[in-house]
Amino acid sequence: PIPAHRSTSATATSSLYYTHACERRISPYFSQVLVLHARSPGFSDGRKLASRVARAGGVEGCRYQTYRESAADSPSRVRLSVETKTTHAVVAIAPGWRDAFGMASDLVIEAQGLGKSYGRTVALDGLDLSMSRGEVLSLLGPNGAGKTTTVEILEGYRRRDSGHALVLGEDPQRAGASWRAKRGIVLQSCEDVVELTVWECVRHFAHFYPSPADPGEVIERVGLSAKAGSRIRSLSGGQRRRLDVALGIVGQPELVFLDEPTTGFDPEARRQFWDVVRELAKVGTSVLLTTHYLDEAEALADRVVVINHGRVVATGPPAELGDRLNARAKVSWNGPDGWHSKETYEPTALVRELERAFGGEVPGLTVTRPTLEDVYLGLIGHEADAKEEK
Repeated sequence: PIPAHRSTSATATSSLYYTHACERRISPYFSQVLVLHARSPGFSDGRKLASRVARAGGVEGCRYQTYRESAADSPSRVRLSVETKTTHAVVAIAPGWRDAFGMASDLVIEAQGLGKSYGRTVALDGLDLSMSRGEVLSLLGPNGAGKTTTVEILEGYRRRDSGHALVLGEDPQRAGASWRAKRGIVLQSCEDVVELTVWECVRHFAHFYPSPADPGEVIERVGLSAKAGSRIRSLSGGQRRRLDVALGIVGQPELVFLDEPTTGFDPEARRQFWDVVRELAKVGTSVLLTTHYLDEAEALADRVVVINHGRVVATGPPAELGDRLNARAKVSWNGPDGWHSKETYEPTALVRELERAFGGEVPGLTVTRPTLEDVYLGLIGHEADAKEEK
């Protein structure tokens, strides 16, 4: 539900109020009908409000009716039924929906139908993506899938050929300096100012932002307090990436882009970097992470999005992607005649049978389900096979 909100409409004679929204109802003709209840001073305002919603892109139709919950209920209320063929959340149906009601979106990223080509090579082919505030979202996909192009469009560094995108409520192609100050970027690699100390570098970058965080606090957050007076050239690879994150968050961004941040790290440095990302998430920073390491996505992400051939092929929490929880489990044990394995949808029943057969403890018993890597490879392999068939 969307919280109650007061909005002054440019076309209405007084303020409009909506009290609750998003009653999703399936209809035989549309994917869903979104019902919004709002207060209105009178019948004419209800008509204007419905008209504004109907003009919003992606909306197939809008009907309204006025009513009173009681004789003393004043002003009257408006019930809007919005028909749409999309399956996106109410705020992602079209920017016009949010604008019509003055609603503050909980989405930091809303992208629909993104298209981008380089000559005859199609990088993005109608990609849809959304990201909630405070979420850690990981983009997965093989090389050439469209991850980097997607991120660059959302960062505002590359123009899209088609589709719509809102990042932190603005179109990244048209947003200005105030918008750029609200997002932080940690690139795969960047040029160093190696003669500066860590403190000098963070303080220098802090001057580029209107409301920066205290450089000392930022350095402490990324675990570089002991290196604050050291020159950048003396930092290890893991420490250098921590500095990159410090530069990306010193402006106190609402959204941080991390593009393959741990490439080339040793295992210890990678896990130390994970702690930095977790600290960002704890304070409510939204993090968009691209990575080739599936264990990294599983450890950090609230949700993963698999991209292949410029489209989203699957999305969901890492533990649930590709219906992992309901996939066949592999039960293995060491029997009198050697090692045995069996795949089943009912592992508990099989384990009970084995327990009875062995009269108690089952030697070498293991129960495993498909890993994220298994599911991921299956998804991109399936997409590749489908493309070849076409």
